[in-house]
Parts: sequence; C-alpha cells; structure tokens
Amino acid sequence: MTYTDFIKQDYLDSLLKENRMPSKSEVKDVLKKASEKKGITPEEAFVLMQTKDKDMIEEIYTLAGKIKNEIYGNRLVIFAPLYVTNVCGNICAYCGFRADNKDLHRRTLTNEEIKEEIKILENEGHKRVLMVYGEHPQFGAKWIKETVEAAYSVKSGNGEMRRINVNIAPMGVDDFKILKSSDIGTYQCFQETYHKKTYEKVHIAGKKKDYLYRLYSLDRAQEAGIDDVAMGVLFGLYDYRFEVMALLQHAEHLEKVFGVGPHTISFPRIEPALGSDMSEHPPVDVTDKDFRRIVSVLRIAVPYTGLILTTREQADLRREFFKLGVSQISAGSRTYPGAYHDAKCNKPDMQQFTIGDTRTLDEVLLDVIEQGYIPSFCTSCYRKGRTGQAFMQEAKPGHIHTFCHPNAILTFLEYLEDYGSEKTKNAGYEFIEREIKKLDNNAIRKSFMEKYENTKAGMRDLYF
Repeated sequence: MTYTDFIKQDYLDSLLKENRMPSKSEVKDVLKKASEKKGITPEEAFVLMQTKDKDMIEEIYTLAGKIKNEIYGNRLVIFAPLYVTNVCGNICAYCGFRADNKDLHRRTLTNEEIKEEIKILENEGHKRVLMVYGEHPQFGAKWIKETVEAAYSVKSGNGEMRRINVNIAPMGVDDFKILKSSDIGTYQCFQETYHKKTYEKVHIAGKKKDYLYRLYSLDRAQEAGIDDVAMGVLFGLYDYRFEVMALLQHAEHLEKVFGVGPHTISFPRIEPALGSDMSEHPPVDVTDKDFRRIVSVLRIAVPYTGLILTTREQADLRREFFKLGVSQISAGSRTYPGAYHDAKCNKPDMQQFTIGDTRTLDEVLLDVIEQGYIPSFCTSCYRKGRTGQAFMQEAKPGHIHTFCHPNAILTFLEYLEDYGSEKTKNAGYEFIEREIKKLDNNAIRKSFMEKYENTKAGMRDLYF
C-alpha cells in the first residue's frame, strides 16, 4: 500500500491563518443543513467553530443536544478501561508511559492478573471494557489475542464481559486478522494530532514517530475485517479547529474507501502525567469553552458516530457534556496495570494521566439517572452482527432506537438487581418505570415485558 497524506495540511492551515469570521446567515445555513442529520463538511464545521455570535453559539449547543437525543435518545453507554501494560517503546513528549521515563514503575499483567482485574470489574457491574496496551516490540498480535481471550473467559456470578474493545498500536493486516479472531469489538487508535509538523515534533522516537503508518492504521484494520474502528485526538497539541476538521477528513476518507466512518470518536485533553513537562504545560490551551464547541460541533458533523468522554474530565463538566452530544462515558476508571486490585488506587508513578472524575461506578450511575439519562451496558448490536455498515443501515433511518432503548433498560435492570446500592436501586427502579412508558412499539413492548419479568426472575443477557 502506498501511503499519502489525505489530511489537507496546507489548506487547513490556510483557513486558520485567514481566520475569517462568518456572518450570522452563514452560520444559520450550516445549522439548517446540519438539522437534517446527514452531517456537514470540515469547512462547514469550521464556520461553526469560528462564530463568536452568542446567539449562534447557543443554537449550536441546542442543535447538538437535539441531534443526540433524536438518534441516541437519553442513553449513555458505560464502560471501563483496563490497562494491560504501561511498557512502551515510544518517546512521546506528552505521555507518562514514554520509554525514557525512568520514574515510571513498569508493569505488564499476566493472564491470571488480567482475569483478576476483570473479575473485580464484573463484581462492580461492568459489562463493557476497553483494554489498553503500550506499544513495544515484545507485544505481538498473538499475545494480545491471548490477553483478550483471558478477559472474555471470566464469569463471576452473574457477571461477564460481553464486549471487549481494544486500544492498541498500529499493526499490519495479517496481525489485525489475528486480533479479529479474538472476537474484539471496536479497534481504537488515536492519531493524537493530525498536524504533521506537530506530530513529528512531539513524537521523538519509536515506531509511533511514523505519521503515515499510524494514519493508515484504521484502513489496515478494516482490510482485516474489523469493521468497527474508532479514532481520536489528544487536544492541546495543536489548534483544536485544525484537529476537528482533520478528524472529519479522516472520517470522510473511511467513508469513501470502506463505505462506513468511525464507530466512535474520542477527544481527550492533555492531563498532567509523571515525567512529562509538556503534559503540565500543553502547547495549546484548550479551555472549557473551547471544549464545549469541540464536542457540540463533532456531534453535529458526524451525527451517527458515538462520542466518548472519559474520566479525565471533572464530574461537573462531564454532566454538562451529556447535553452536548456525548453518548459514551467511562466510569470508575483507573489508569494503570493492576489498578483495580489496588485498594488505594493512587500510584502516580504508574498511571498514564491524572483522573478528574474519581467517583465509583455506582455513584456515576446514580448521577446519570438523576440527570435524566439511562445508563446502558448493552452489547446486542455486536452480537447480532449490527456492526460497521450493518449498524449504519439501522442507525441512519432511525431504526436502531427501537432496539437500543429497551436493551438499555434491561441492562440497567441487571445492574440494579445484581450490584446497585440501596440508594441507586430506589432511584433506578422508579426511573425504569418512567422509561418503560416511552416504549411505543406494541410488538417490542410485549416482548420487552417478557424479558423484563424474566430478568427480574434471575435470567440474564436478554436483548433484542
């Protein structure tokens, strides 16, 4: 494969340099087009990021929330990260895992230790996990497959991991085929920054220094048959407007080549990390105000793509972003290998970054329903084959909501029955009763009530 940079570097930088302020009518035209839920171009996204008109900014926020609600309803998918290793062969200026960080305590979990971590997560109520790996020559695809299979093998009481997504460094097609055979869900790989000059500056040494090889990682995953792929940017390395437009150009590339864009997009901001001066003083300050614009514009631009918000952010800000288009959140997260086993969970000499939201899963779920959202541990699309193009064929006409809403209720009911605190149970059962009343498809409602009663009676993993 010949790699060419499909990110229009000079063109995007020229837009930033020109820094033209759009008229109110231009912004309204973009919002009118966006309201059709067919997405917008990178240039149109730039218009929404450029406006300083307060009324228009509020309309952007309102439309983002409206689109999210119409497509995803009031669901929030819940997951937890599981760090398998912090051993890494790269030197990235912003990361605590960088190979030359002598202050970092390195650890790679054995399969038995992975199983122990998974058991802890299952006993808390998690059903979805993102396994995170450092990039080092010693970690091959076969070993990664074994770790994923070890995680899937754990069944603790009523607990099990029904979907394991992975955050892994780029591989070749043959290695991706090995990874796919482990029954993973989504393959996640962040470009970190799409600005090539900045990329080369902050990636000092290691395989990750190859910008184009990383840029085509999702292509190779798709060629290997992994049709759910996820992208992201580490905001704070370069101008956020460039990064958002580049993300959209990457999504357009996947749509053009494979017929389907990213399953999810993540947008973490740089947080302090041991041994990284850059993480303490990011090159570009991305304010909360900027961050609101990033999330809302992404929701408008790629309406059917999941938007992931992690525990890097504080609880109050996370709560606010539910309304701006976020559809997936991590909860009860710990960010170093073996962290769920550690009672104190406070080892800055091992973790990748500082956590902003340190609440337990149960505390997060209670807060989520108090805000009017239903926590979902649903994995039915993956197991029903509704992935890649098949997912989009259901999502774009609006059919996916028919399945997602009742499945979310059933998985949350499972959580309440098996793991919820008394306070969360009391609030949760009342919340579920209100959600059941929203089921307006008679056939679905009848089948749902059977599954609901069977779940209450002890059956598990019932879904549409």
